[in-house]
Amino acid sequence: MSDLMKSVDERTQLAGTNKLEMLLFTLGHDSRTGRRETFGINVFKVREVMRKPPITASPDMPAAVKGMVSLRGSLVPVIDLAEYIGIQPESPREVMIVTEYNGHTQGFLVEAVDTILRLDWQQMRVPPEILASNLGGMVTAVTELGDGRLVMMLDVERVLAETTQIDDSYQYKGLKPLDSDMTVFFADDSFIARSQIQRTLDTLGIKHISAVNGYVAWEELKKIAGYAANNGHAVKDVIQVVLTDVEMPEMDGYLLTKNIKSDPRFAGIPVIMHSSLSGLSNSHLGKSVGVDEYVSKFEPQRLAEALLRIASGLQNHKAEA
Repeated sequence: MSDLMKSVDERTQLAGTNKLEMLLFTLGHDSRTGRRETFGINVFKVREVMRKPPITASPDMPAAVKGMVSLRGSLVPVIDLAEYIGIQPESPREVMIVTEYNGHTQGFLVEAVDTILRLDWQQMRVPPEILASNLGGMVTAVTELGDGRLVMMLDVERVLAETTQIDDSYQYKGLKPLDSDMTVFFADDSFIARSQIQRTLDTLGIKHISAVNGYVAWEELKKIAGYAANNGHAVKDVIQVVLTDVEMPEMDGYLLTKNIKSDPRFAGIPVIMHSSLSGLSNSHLGKSVGVDEYVSKFEPQRLAEALLRIASGLQNHKAEA
């Protein structure tokens, strides 16, 4: 386990090059299909890999949440991923992947960890509709290995949102419509994240356009640029802010930001990076490719503050003009 984590630590240095490092794991043979499916999680989200420790059961939790464990003085919920997804494995899950993202730590029980796969985000594809449907929309991206196996990336943000049973309505209290007519273009491959972004923008009274990943976002942005040029406008007259996730199939948020910042048609349009990879190093990486603001996911108040700063800047610029 320690050698694996050392490899994780070393390989996270590749971020910002449209590269992905995934820790592969299995959940066991599915008794319904007889197959052993392979899944992946971004190494940036992996804190450690360990044998399953003693788990203290917690009442009134979803069935897939097996209880809590104490890790260095902190109580961490433990989720049986096979049970959560609906797979019926014949083998026990004796390995726990401790994950940390967006300020939350949780343990995922799996059958075994395999290896770390290095690939380009362009190799990660949006899953076919039938695959996404069979797994309840839990897969955000898929890729094929040289041996013919499919590796599926789970929407871990959705896992967290649906198993913690947290009432997040308090996060929107105090949010009021901004006195601004700006339009935000946002890209995120997570259904849960897109829903929360939309809820935040709607609460703020901000118009928005969305895309399901970086590649789709870039194609749509180029169309918007063409539309603006054909009508004698600058792109910033059509959209005023781009909000992007980091982890997305086909094109990640770093490369999307580089494309935007290197294209003069998008001059004057700030980019906000919105990610569950909330570590300081990821913030620095975002700034290195030209990101104007870095906001952690699932924090509507902070996203609202960033948008208010941008809206104020736009109003001041108009007043000066």
